[in-house]
Amino acid sequence: MLSSLPIALHIPDGFLSGPVATLLWLLAILAVANGLRIANATLDESRVPLLGVLAAFIFAVQMLNFPVAGGTSGHLLGATLAAVLIGPWIACLIMAVVLMVQCFAFADGGVSALGANIVNMGVLGALLAGYLIKVLMPMLPKTRAAFLGAVGVASWVAVMVAAGATSVQLATSGTVPLDTVLPAMLGVHALIGIGEAVITVAAVSAVLASRPDLIALGTFDAPPVRADAAPAGSPS
Repeated sequence: MLSSLPIALHIPDGFLSGPVATLLWLLAILAVANGLRIANATLDESRVPLLGVLAAFIFAVQMLNFPVAGGTSGHLLGATLAAVLIGPWIACLIMAVVLMVQCFAFADGGVSALGANIVNMGVLGALLAGYLIKVLMPMLPKTRAAFLGAVGVASWVAVMVAAGATSVQLATSGTVPLDTVLPAMLGVHALIGIGEAVITVAAVSAVLASRPDLIALGTFDAPPVRADAAPAGSPS
């Protein structure tokens, strides 16, 4: 019964089978390694403090869980905000660091499932959101409103994909049937995704108003977000 399972985006130990957990660990290691490579090649010292601020913010919002019916719970991700400010791959790296601290220091998410949590919230969260914005922007007017709209859509989609991937992994591991966990997870995270979109859009809008140079994704006719070439932290 789903009501007896504390299912959330942070998967605990014992909820994934050995093969599923191992595969996701390998994918997480590859993603983190590539994030480190891109950070070493593109990140300048002036943006390092921003990484610390983002990591602290994401850590805080992810520690706030919202219990819902059916034994599920959810929380905000912060992945889209990180992708917008520092680029998808470095955002993935920050998400991995936050998830590791939560796992080892606060037992929020299992060690065996850490790879899955990094893939779900880091790779599928930050990377998907960042590249979805990149895909949407050429099709939209180069305005602040259009960019914020793309940010909102990407925020919601990232939460839903992370919830869906978590459900599939649990079902593949034989923990709970897919037709039980998927509707419950997607149902609550559809609402959480709206909250994520609203908060992310508000945060990005504030950054655009005060420090548009911090935006790593998006260019506009007016006001410009970046005046220089390719932004730091955003791979070509």
